[in-house]
Amino acid sequence: MNCWKTYVQSTGASLPDPSRLFNSSLEGNTRRAIDIHEGEQIDAVAFQTLVKAAVAQNGSPLPRRVGQAALRRAGPPSSAVNIDGGPALEASLSHPTTTTATTPPKKAKSGASQAQPVKLLSGGNPQIAKADGDAPVQAYIAAMPSWKRDVGRRLDALIVRTVPGVSKAVRWNSPFYGLAGQGWFLGFHTFTNFVKVSFFRGTSLRPVPPGGTGQDARWIDIHEDDLDESQMATWIRQAAALPGWGKS
Repeated sequence: MNCWKTYVQSTGASLPDPSRLFNSSLEGNTRRAIDIHEGEQIDAVAFQTLVKAAVAQNGSPLPRRVGQAALRRAGPPSSAVNIDGGPALEASLSHPTTTTATTPPKKAKSGASQAQPVKLLSGGNPQIAKADGDAPVQAYIAAMPSWKRDVGRRLDALIVRTVPGVSKAVRWNSPFYGLAGQGWFLGFHTFTNFVKVSFFRGTSLRPVPPGGTGQDARWIDIHEDDLDESQMATWIRQAAALPGWGKS
């Protein structure tokens, strides 16, 4: 079947056509056609007979599960098909054959199963949903822009080496690190020009990290190429030995 600008064309081969539905031809008499224009009607019973004859001639019988009982349940076709009346045409075309038995499933859209890009918030901080474990932390680090991604990887590796058995999570779009039963002792956050590493009991560390003036927390801003891993490891070790914040 073809849809043209002004009519619908249904094609067939050398089939018996006592009702003379065929009104056009393609390639001589090898392929004959029925041109259906807007508002025209065709004999639905005669059309169904042609469809059945075409199926029989091409050696494609109905699937066994679609037998006469199923056809009876579908109900008789309308005596005429009105091209403007969609349901009548649909019933006439769908009645003699069952296309759902042989139609392959639709392919999933390209990239539908791929993970969506991580949104970057103000300052380039990755937006990662609240979750526990290493996976969300790694997703955060992988989404950190430019040189800050390498700083995130180095911080994560340093914390894991310094505190065996450390717990990880993402809270408020920031990686958190802690120990079970003690709470969180450290987190970091991405800004435009630096990565801020916060110690939640920073005032108890020695030396005290330079950032912050509050009662407990202190932080240090890490810029490109100025991560002092030795000093950071010292702070991490001290922080992990103190009572943490919240529940890890």
